[in-house]
Amino acid sequence: MEGKDVDIEWLPFELRPYPQETLSPHSDYIQQAWHQRILPIADQLGVTMNLNMTDPQPHTHLAHEGLLFAKEQDLGNAYAHRLFKAFYEEGLDIGDLSVLERLAEETGLESAAFRTALEERRYSADREASQQRAYEEGVQAVPTFFIGGQKLTGLQGQQAYEQALADEMD
Repeated sequence: MEGKDVDIEWLPFELRPYPQETLSPHSDYIQQAWHQRILPIADQLGVTMNLNMTDPQPHTHLAHEGLLFAKEQDLGNAYAHRLFKAFYEEGLDIGDLSVLERLAEETGLESAAFRTALEERRYSADREASQQRAYEEGVQAVPTFFIGGQKLTGLQGQQAYEQALADEMD
């Protein structure tokens, strides 16, 4: 996306929303997906990704509600990037409110207001609406990118994103 006139809009979507159980990082499914699909593409793209060993993997509804708070403060992209780094590089539990509050503050958000908004679940309905929208648009995996009329599901190679952007900009 660098050097291109594009906007990124992060939208909340949880693969296994509460009360569904999340998976263990030790499960065969996670291990297989991680080593056969995710790491090879991350290596190809030069992206640092470590398997977060929080067991079970956290529910992320609060993190997503935090994203909606951050978007209102024009810090949605910064917050999303900080969450990814925290989860995939630092191994932090992004389902923990105290961790989220610290990350929000590091992003430039007012931590007390952030915590209050999440404790009061102010963004719960908006998060649920985003989840419903994703279902209606056929999202079944993360990441899913919509670039113009194209939907890219799952982690793709750089060429796929560049081609979709080129198609959209023509």
